[in-house]
Amino acid sequence: MIEKTYDAAAIEPRIAERWEKADAFRAGAGAAEGAEAYSIVIPPPNVTGSLHMGHALNDTLQDILIRFERMRGKNVLWQPGLDHAGIATQMVVERQLAERKEPGRRDMGRDAFIDRVWQWKGESGGTILEQLRRLGASCDWSRERFTMDEGLSKAVLHVFVELYRKGLIYKDKRLVNWDPKLLTAISDLEVEQKEVAGHLWHFRYPLADGASYEHPYNLDDEGNRVAWKPSDGEPAGHETRDYLVVATTRPETMLGDTGVAVHPDDPRYKDLVGKHVILPLVGRRIPIVADEYPDPEAGTGAVKMTPAHDFNDFEVGKRHDLQQISILTVAAAVTLAENPDFLDGVEPSDDLDRTVAELDGKDRFAARDMVVTMMEERGYLDRVENHAHTVPHGDRGGVPIEPFLTDQWYVDAKTLAEPAIASVREGRTKFVPKNWETTYFDWMENIQPWCISRQLWWGHQIPAWYGPDGEIFVEKSEEEAVAAALAHYVMNGTISDDEAKAMAADPARRDGFLHRDEDVLDTWFSSALWPFSTLGWPEKTPELATYYPTSVLVTGFDIIFFWVARMMMMGLEFMDEEPFHTVYVHALVRDKTGAKMSKSKGNVVDPLDLIDEYGADALRFTLAIMAAQGRDVKLDPQRIAGYRNFGTKLWNATRFAEMNGALHGAALNPAPLTLPLNRWIVTELGRTIAETEAAIGAYRFNDAAATLYRFVWNLFCDWYVELAKPTLGGSDEAAANETRIVMGSVLDRIYALLHPFMPFMTEELWATTAETRPSLLCHAAWPSLDFADPAAADDINWLIAVVSEIRSVRAEMNVPAGAQAALLAIAPDASTAARLDRHGTALKRLARLASIETRDGAPDQSAQIIAGGATFALPLAGMIDIAAERSRLEKAEAKALAEIERIDRKLSNQKFVANAPEEVVEQEREKREVYRLEAEKLATGLERLR
Repeated sequence: MIEKTYDAAAIEPRIAERWEKADAFRAGAGAAEGAEAYSIVIPPPNVTGSLHMGHALNDTLQDILIRFERMRGKNVLWQPGLDHAGIATQMVVERQLAERKEPGRRDMGRDAFIDRVWQWKGESGGTILEQLRRLGASCDWSRERFTMDEGLSKAVLHVFVELYRKGLIYKDKRLVNWDPKLLTAISDLEVEQKEVAGHLWHFRYPLADGASYEHPYNLDDEGNRVAWKPSDGEPAGHETRDYLVVATTRPETMLGDTGVAVHPDDPRYKDLVGKHVILPLVGRRIPIVADEYPDPEAGTGAVKMTPAHDFNDFEVGKRHDLQQISILTVAAAVTLAENPDFLDGVEPSDDLDRTVAELDGKDRFAARDMVVTMMEERGYLDRVENHAHTVPHGDRGGVPIEPFLTDQWYVDAKTLAEPAIASVREGRTKFVPKNWETTYFDWMENIQPWCISRQLWWGHQIPAWYGPDGEIFVEKSEEEAVAAALAHYVMNGTISDDEAKAMAADPARRDGFLHRDEDVLDTWFSSALWPFSTLGWPEKTPELATYYPTSVLVTGFDIIFFWVARMMMMGLEFMDEEPFHTVYVHALVRDKTGAKMSKSKGNVVDPLDLIDEYGADALRFTLAIMAAQGRDVKLDPQRIAGYRNFGTKLWNATRFAEMNGALHGAALNPAPLTLPLNRWIVTELGRTIAETEAAIGAYRFNDAAATLYRFVWNLFCDWYVELAKPTLGGSDEAAANETRIVMGSVLDRIYALLHPFMPFMTEELWATTAETRPSLLCHAAWPSLDFADPAAADDINWLIAVVSEIRSVRAEMNVPAGAQAALLAIAPDASTAARLDRHGTALKRLARLASIETRDGAPDQSAQIIAGGATFALPLAGMIDIAAERSRLEKAEAKALAEIERIDRKLSNQKFVANAPEEVVEQEREKREVYRLEAEKLATGLERLR
C-alpha cells in the first residue's frame, strides 16, 4: 500500500541512497554487451561554487538525455567533475587566512600556500556536486575528475609542450584585461560592464611647428558656434585653429598618448595628416595619422591614441607603428620618473619636470583629477561633459580593469580555429538552436590570440624555464628542461661538455641555473581538454576508445567562446575528431517578471530552497516544460507548485488504481483488448511514446514535458480513470479485469516515460506498485508500443470533446454546478446518433445532463455547441437570467477591450519601448495577450446567447 501523500523530503534521500547502493549510474550500467555508447561531459562547475538556477536548468536537461538514453539500452556515461577556478579559489583561501589571522599567501610562500588550497579543497570544495545529487543528477560519481588532479595535469602539460613545439603557443607583449587589485590578467568572461555616471573631458592638443588649419562650424538658433560634422553639409563658417580637440573618459592615460588618428575622408583634417601635435604636460611630439577607426560623425572626429592602454588604440598603433608607452604599474599607479619608454624622445623641460614630480606614484584615479586640473591651469581644457558610459570591472576584484601592456603566453587561436570552423560549416558538429552557429562563426572568424597565462599561484604552473640569458625551455618536467638547457648552452659554446655533465650529475652545481615561470595557465586551458582528458588521455584507455567523441554538449550561450570553441579546437588538434556532434544551447533562467537574476536586485532564487519546498521532481519538471528553444525561462515559484500538484495527481491516480486492484508488472498485449476505453488509452499511450521520443531527440524538452503532462493529467488521470470507474465497480468481471491490467500497465509506462523528468517519484512508484521488479526503473527499458486503434481513439475522444465543450459552456454561462441541463442534438447524422446512444450514460454523468434529445433546430435562449463534428444546443431558459448574463458578458468584454486599447497605446509609444526595461515591455505584451484571449472567450459567450 503506497503512502497517502508523497513526501518528497523523506522519499528523495531514500531513493538517492538506493541508486547509490546499486551503483546505478556507473558507466554502462544497465546496458547490454556491445551497446551503442552515449556520453556527455558535465560543464565542470567551479570547486568554490554552489548550485544556482543556471546549473539546475543545465543539469536537469543533461539528466533527461542521460536517463532517456540509459533506458533505451545505450552504454551511457555522464562524466562529472570540477574546475579548479584559479582566481575564485585563491581568493577564498586568502580570505580564510585573513579571517583566521594566519600568515598571508606571500608570507607563507608558494608551496605552503598551494598545500593550504588543497587542504581547503578537501574540507570544503566540491559542495556543488553534493547539491547536484539532490537534484537527481545521474552522473557516474565514481569517475569524478578535477582539473588539477594528476591525470588532467598530465594532459595539460602534454598539450602545452606539444603546442609550443608546433609554434602554436608563444610569448608576446600585448594588451590584456588587467585586474589591478588581484594583479593578474583576466579573461573577458571575468569582466563585467557597469554603467557609470562619468565625464567626457575635451582637451586641446597644440599643433607642432606653428601649424594651423581652418576648422568648420555650424550656428545654432541663437547664432552661437556649434560643432560641425561631415553629414551636416556646408558649414556656416570656418575658424582658424592651431590645435586639435580630442576627448577622453580617462584623462590620466593621455600621458601615454603617441598619436592622434583621424579618418582619411574627414575633410576637416585631410591637410593635417602627417603633421604632429605636442602632447600637453609632457612635450612629446606625436603624429597625426589617417585610419578607418575614427568615426567622423562622432565627437570631434579626432581620436587620441594610447596604444598601451586601449584595445582599439593598440590595433591602430600596430597599423601605424606608434610607440607603446605604458604609464601605469601593475597596481594602477602612475609611473613616470623611472619609465624609460615615457621619457624616450622627450626634451627636458620645466613642464615635464613638474608633471613627473606631481603625478609619479599617484593612484590612477587621483592622477585623473590632477591631470584635469593641470590641463585646465595651462589652458588645454576645452570643455567637460557629463557622460554615462560602461566601465569594465573585474568580477572578482570588483575594481575597474585596465587594458595593460604586458608579456604573456598566448595560443595561436586563429590557426586552431580553422578546422573547428570547418567542422560546423560542414555539419559534423551542429548547434541547436541553429542561430547560435552565427555567433560561433562571428567570433571564430575574427578570433584573437588567446592569452593563457595568469599571475596566480593556484593552477597549472606554466612548464617553461628560463636560462641565464633569458632563453626559454619548455618541457614536461624540470629534469627535461635542465637536459634541454645544458644541451643548448653546450651547442652555443656557453659551457663545455664536461661542465654540462658535471651540472647534470650534481644539482647543487646548477643551483640558480634555471628558474621556472611563476605564472599559471588560464583555467579555460584545462577545461578545453575536458572531453578527452577526463577519459584518461593522453593514455589510450578503454574509456577514451568507447566514449570519445561525446554525444552532445549542453551549455549556456555565454561560454560558447570561452569553452565550446576551445574544446572544438583542442579536440580536433589532439584527437583528430570533434569532441561532440551536437551543442545544445539553453537560455537563461530569469525571475518571474523576466528580469535577469542578480544579487543586487535581490531576485536570486536558490534552487535548493525550491527543492526543500516543492521537491526536486517539481523543480525539474518546471524547468523542462519551460525550456523552449531560444526562449528564456521565467521562473515563478507558483508554476513549480503547480507541477508539484501534477506529481500529486499521478500519485493519487496510482493510489486509486491500487485500491481498485490494478495489476502492475504484467505484459501488455493490446490486440485482444475488448473495451474501446482500454483500446483508446493504449492508442493514446503509443502516440505519447512516439511524440516524447521525437521531442527529446530534437532537444525540444518543453514539448516532451507538455506531451507527458497532457497524457498523464488530462487523458489518464482526468478521463481514463473517470470513465473506468463504472467498469471497475460493475458486475462484468472480465471487463473489470481487463481494465485492471490496462490501468496498471499504462501506469508502469507512465512511470518510465516520466522518469527522465521526475526520477524520484517515478522510481518510488515503480518500486511500491509491484512486489518484485526485474530492475530499478532507471535501468528499465524505455516503453515501446506498436499499436493503434484509430476508431476506438476517435470514439472516446469524441465523448471527451463533447463533455469538455458542455462543461465549458456551463462555466461561461454561470450555470449552477448542481443544475441538470438538457442536451439537444441538432439534426445529428447516423454516426453521431450512434455515439449518443452508446455514450449516453457517460454523457449524462460527466456533463450533468437530465436528458439527451434530438431536434431539427436550436430553440431560443439556448447556447449552441459545436463539438466532435456535430451541433448541440443547451437550453438555458430557467437555468440562468439570460438578460443579466448578457449584460455581465458585455461589460466584461468592454473592460477587456479597453485594457487592450490602453496597452496598445503604451506599446505604440516608441519612447516607452526604447527606455523601459526589457522585462517591463515583455510584461505588457503578455498582459495584452491575456486580455485578448479573455475578450475572445467573452465574445464566444455572447455569440452563444444570440
